[in-house]
Amino acid sequence: MRIDIISAVPELLSGFFEHSIIKRATEKSIVKIVLHDLHEYGKGKYRQIDDYQYGGGAGMVMMIEPIDTLISKLKSERDYDDIIFMTPDAPIFNQATANELSLHQNIIILAGHYKGVDQRVRDMHITREISIGDFVLSGGELPAAIVTDAIVRLIPGAISDETSALTDSFQNNLLSPPVYTRPLNYKGLEVPAVLLSGNHAEIEKWRENQAINRTKGIRPDLLTED
Repeated sequence: MRIDIISAVPELLSGFFEHSIIKRATEKSIVKIVLHDLHEYGKGKYRQIDDYQYGGGAGMVMMIEPIDTLISKLKSERDYDDIIFMTPDAPIFNQATANELSLHQNIIILAGHYKGVDQRVRDMHITREISIGDFVLSGGELPAAIVTDAIVRLIPGAISDETSALTDSFQNNLLSPPVYTRPLNYKGLEVPAVLLSGNHAEIEKWRENQAINRTKGIRPDLLTED
């Protein structure tokens, strides 16, 4: 998989991708992540990428020309399954979307900045818009990193135990059950006996019940989703 990320401040992203699962996936050529500095396609001597909005109002807007130039260049080099715009005013990202995107071969992620992008960018190029929640950040770099991380860990070979990702929270609209490791007893708090029984059927039944109960108590809305 190839992920091209367009950003006004790509330095915010480079360090994030140099560690942990994403780094290992990159080293194994499971994924290729390419960061693009939008300023390299900016206008004039100062590589301008933003301007005042028509009609007045507070805040600058990302200009259409630098973004169109860069996305058009990328699209001329390969086909993309999705061109994603990270923006608060969009459907909220979830595990189902991560699963879907992990099956793609090539995607572009545009990190929003300032007051937003010229609407014509969205009309011309964007195939999917994603929000990570009902709040506003200084830019779309952190959301882009979050989406990338969620996608990459699902790609076969990215993590050593591939079944681990399939049992994460939200994969089946349930939160994960409690998990335990050594010691068996810590300050009077003991590991549930069923987990020590060796009876895998009973363990799975316990875990399922725990997941259902946790979801009912913490995120009951998940149980009403299709």
